[in-house]
Amino acid sequence: MLPNLKKYKVILASNSPRRKNLLAGLNIDFEVRVIDDIDESYPSDLDIYDVAEYIACKKAEVYKASMASDELLITADTIVSRFDKILGKPEGKEDAVKMLQELSDRVHEVVTGVCLLAQDKKVSFSESSAVSFSKLSEEEIEYYVEKYNPMDKAGAYGIQEWIGYVGVEAINGSFYNVMGLPIQRLYQELKNF
Repeated sequence: MLPNLKKYKVILASNSPRRKNLLAGLNIDFEVRVIDDIDESYPSDLDIYDVAEYIACKKAEVYKASMASDELLITADTIVSRFDKILGKPEGKEDAVKMLQELSDRVHEVVTGVCLLAQDKKVSFSESSAVSFSKLSEEEIEYYVEKYNPMDKAGAYGIQEWIGYVGVEAINGSFYNVMGLPIQRLYQELKNF
């Protein structure tokens, strides 16, 4: 469907099963390549809406030296924010519970930044979605954290899991962005790459 990609070997630089599934849904042949322990720090004065894209580009730069001339790399990063505070991946169950308490009965932003990198071209973008959560009881929060162990998810939740089924009241923006890859926008960017 994307004839312009025929000249590239597409590489997804992510271990996320959600990102793998979403990219596979575009019927693009790709392989996964992961470099562990990439520094995901960012300047403290960076606008909160620019953080995810900054980190996605920073990840891409780590891969650049090892890329072949015919490869197209896709990196991504997702952040959850509430009142200009970034809720990253929880450091443990207690932290996950605290994050979900903070999201309960409120609206928060999910921003995913994406970087497309080839030897001769780089395109980056980010998408934002506003997510409205219903009031979650302590019992519901504890149940989710215990059963689903969301330690690898920004904001301590996966919208495609139980907590998303019972807690998400509304989304303004892309559902897939909240999952970790704004797939419709990515398709458009790949089409124009």
